Amino acid sequence: MLNRRLFIASAAAALASGCVSTRQPVPQPAGPTYKGRRISPEYLQMYRAMPEERFPIPAVDLTKIDPGYYRRMVDYSSPEAIGTIIVDTPNRYLYLTMENGKAMRYGVGIGRAGFEWGGRARIQYKKEWPTWTPPAEMIAREPELEKYRNGMPPGLDNPLGARALYIFEGGRDTLYRLHGTSEYWSIGKAVSSGCVRMLHQDVIDLYNRVPNGTPIVVRQA
Repeated sequence: MLNRRLFIASAAAALASGCVSTRQPVPQPAGPTYKGRRISPEYLQMYRAMPEERFPIPAVDLTKIDPGYYRRMVDYSSPEAIGTIIVDTPNRYLYLTMENGKAMRYGVGIGRAGFEWGGRARIQYKKEWPTWTPPAEMIAREPELEKYRNGMPPGLDNPLGARALYIFEGGRDTLYRLHGTSEYWSIGKAVSSGCVRMLHQDVIDLYNRVPNGTPIVVRQA
C-alpha cells in the first residue's frame, strides 16, 4: 500500500511540473529557410552584402533561389584542362575545372543570346563595373535604348553588373559575356535577353579566380 501511495504521489508531481507530455513540440529551423529547409550560415556569408564595392551590393535573398544553384565545390570529371570554364547551358551551371577531379560550380541564368552560340573560345579580358553598350540591332528592336548608344554607365542597374568577362573566338569578339546580375530570380532559368548571368557575388568570385586568356567551352547539349 505504501509503494502504491508513493507511485501516485510521484506521478501527480510529475504531471504538475510538466515533466510528462504526450506530445513534444516540433523543433523549428532557426534563420532563413528555402521551402522549410534551413539555409546554412556558410551560404548566408557567401552571399552577404558587399558594401566595400564601388557600388554597394546587397545581400542575396537566398530564400528565393533553389539551393542547387548556390556556389559550391563538386566532384567533376572532365577531359578539359584545369582552369577551364565550362558552361552547361541546358542545366544552367557554370563549372571552373580544378585539380583532383573537382570543380567550382555556379548557378547561372541563360538568356536568349546564350542559346545562340556554343563552342570553344577564350576570355579575352575582364572588367570591373563595366559600361554596357547595346548593339545597333538591339537598339533597332528597342528604340528606348537609343540613349545608351554610346554606353550605359556602370552600376547595379547596368545589365553587365559588377563584373564582365568578354568571350572572344579566334581573336574576334563573339559579343557574348559572362556577367553579373541583380535579378536573382533569373538564376537557374532561361530569360528573355542577355548572355550568361551570375549573381554578383558569384561573378566576382569567378573574376578573381581566372586570368585573361582562360579557355571557355559552352555546351548547348
